[in-house]
Amino acid sequence: MNVSLILLASYFFAALPSENPGLPSHPAKQTPADEPLKKRKAGSPLDQLPKNIQVLTRFGERADFSPDNKRIAFMAKSFGDAMVLDLATRQVKCLTCNVPAAVFLRVMHLASGDYILIGPEKFEDIRISRSRDNELWFLSKEPGSKPVKLGVHMSEGMAISKKSMKIAYSQVHDQAPELPEKASRLVVCEVDLSGGTPKLVNKKVVYEGDGYPYEAQDFFDNDTKMTFVRYEPVRDEAGKQININASVMTLDLKTNEVVNHSQKPQTYNECEGIFPDGKHTLVEADRQCDWLGGKRGPSNIDIWKLKLDGTGKDFVRLTNFNDYEGGKASNPVVSSDGKYMAFQLANTADPAGVGYGLLLYSFGK
Repeated sequence: MNVSLILLASYFFAALPSENPGLPSHPAKQTPADEPLKKRKAGSPLDQLPKNIQVLTRFGERADFSPDNKRIAFMAKSFGDAMVLDLATRQVKCLTCNVPAAVFLRVMHLASGDYILIGPEKFEDIRISRSRDNELWFLSKEPGSKPVKLGVHMSEGMAISKKSMKIAYSQVHDQAPELPEKASRLVVCEVDLSGGTPKLVNKKVVYEGDGYPYEAQDFFDNDTKMTFVRYEPVRDEAGKQININASVMTLDLKTNEVVNHSQKPQTYNECEGIFPDGKHTLVEADRQCDWLGGKRGPSNIDIWKLKLDGTGKDFVRLTNFNDYEGGKASNPVVSSDGKYMAFQLANTADPAGVGYGLLLYSFGK
């Protein structure tokens, strides 16, 4: 067996969960909040997939469609290697196995077909490596290429244009000490490949605030607008953070207008993939806790579709993973043609982003 197959096999067995948390039987709309609480189910999730959902891998997390929708890049595990899956052949290749002890957290496609990697240079511990030491890297699509630092430390994920080399990222005090301790900012720039070394140019701070961490998500309307998440820490009387809520926000890059589209305080609504019409986004939300109970926040989430009309009223639930004990669906992305959603099987007991395999959801005609 060659080295690549051994690596893939090791990732597969390491990533399998000890208990299968459950998958949905069909998409569902929101259940009225005044109904009695329902008990979460036990069961084997992958045995109950609806016809419009199929398993792509039994390991991995944080999927991202290629510009032509023919491939999906993903992480083998948190603080690990970046991989790419050919959707036609289902062949998986490792993009960073030539990097000793790779500890990346995310991989995303640029419009050029190259990649952006996110993660620390080396692993220290989960908190420091996911925050202070988190930085951007460029990886050429040419086989055998190695990651190149872009010289920016940033927070969580980022927005990448599907039409140009424009990107956006967020920073908090951990990555930019000049920011006040509870402040956050969103930065837009471009990846320049015209010289011998890739670099970031035309950097511009487009939004800055105090008290809430932000995360850039997706460009839309020909890159004139951007979705982002406003995280809302929940603190106890002593000021210690005990949980976190989130709101779906948009920023008009021309007028600087900011709109809250989820409109439901004290709940968790994290926007993820944008639909090509620019009028809808996927959301990791805890709204099903209204009738399922359980702790609100990023633990008990499922995938919803939200209309970006500013009312927060047009939410449609797409997955029912959280109906099962320990189950959740997370980290969804939409193909640029709007036909598919890739997402991951996750467990409520794990940190955000950890996944146990990728799935493909078909929206049909």
